[in-house]
Amino acid sequence: MSAAGFINGGAARLSSNCIDVIETSGLIYEYPGLRALDEVSFSVEADTITALVGPNGAGKTTLMRCLAGMDRPLAGSIAVNGIDVIEEPRRSHESIGYLSDFFGLYDDLTVGQSLTYVASANGVDPPGVESVVNQTATDLGLAERLDQRAGDLSRGLRQRVAIAHAIIHAPRVVILDEPASGLDPEARYELGELFLNLRSRGLTLLISSHILSELEAYSTHILILREGRLIEHRALDTNLESRSRMEIEIVGEDVRLIETLAGHDRISALERCEHGWRFVFAGGASDRAALLRTLVDLGLEVSSFAPITENLQQSYLRSIGRLDDDES
Repeated sequence: MSAAGFINGGAARLSSNCIDVIETSGLIYEYPGLRALDEVSFSVEADTITALVGPNGAGKTTLMRCLAGMDRPLAGSIAVNGIDVIEEPRRSHESIGYLSDFFGLYDDLTVGQSLTYVASANGVDPPGVESVVNQTATDLGLAERLDQRAGDLSRGLRQRVAIAHAIIHAPRVVILDEPASGLDPEARYELGELFLNLRSRGLTLLISSHILSELEAYSTHILILREGRLIEHRALDTNLESRSRMEIEIVGEDVRLIETLAGHDRISALERCEHGWRFVFAGGASDRAALLRTLVDLGLEVSSFAPITENLQQSYLRSIGRLDDDES
C-alpha cells in the first residue's frame, strides 16, 4: 500500500466532497451485566474533527475500539471509508489509524527504527518506507529525534511517536483515545495544532478527551455519550445558531407579557428586574425573530435583546442535564 495519499512533500490533501467516512447503525456492545453501547447510530463527515465526550463509563473507549475493529459489537453495523469494519476488520485497518488511551512504544528502538517497523507492518511499499518515515517524522516534529531511543523521550514526544505510528500508513480516519492525557499545557497546545494540521491534509479525526476547553479550540463537531447512549451529535458552529440563548428585558408590568410567555417551552428564568421583566429564550434565528415580532406587535417595549455566550463545557453540561439556564 502506498502512503502517497497523505505523504507527498508534506502537502497532499485527500478529497472529501463532504461524504461520510464513518457510519454506524444500532451498535450494541455488552460486558457481563453491563450494556456499554446501546443502539448507537451516527455518521461522521470527511475532513472534520469530532470530539467524543461523556462521563467516565459512558462507553467512549468501547465505541472507539469497535470503530477501529478491535472489538466486535453484539449487534449493529460499522462502515469506515465504505468498508464493513465488522466483516472485514483487516481490510478496514488500511483506512484507520488508532491510538489507545494506554499506548506502548518500542522503548529500546530508536524513533526511526520504530517508525520503520510500524510502516512495514502496516503494508507500506518497501521501496517507499524510508521516504514515508522521514516525511512522517518531519510532519510530527520528530525529524531530529530519529536516532534517539523512544524510551528516552519526554511524554509529549512519546505521544507524537504514537500518533506517527497511527498515521504512517496514510489512513483516512484517525481515532485517538485521550491523546492529551498526562501532557503539560504547552504539549497539549502543540498537540491541538498538530490535529488541525492533520485535518488540513484531509484526515478525519475522532478524539476523546476530558479537557473540553482544548477540544473546543480544534473540534468541528461534538458527539456526547452517556450510559452507552448517544444523547447528542452536532456541528459545534451550527449549534451556536440553533441553540443560542438570548436574555431579554421588557419595560413595564404589562400582563400581556405573562400571558404570552406562559407555558412557552423555550422560555426560562422569568424574573422581575429593575424596569420590568427579564427572561431567557432558547432558539434559532427564525425563532428569535418571531418572538421579537410578537413582543413588538403587542406594543411591549423591549429594552434588551442580548445573546448569552456558552462555551463547550457549559454546552456539554447542559446536554447531560448538569447545568440549568440560571447557572450559565
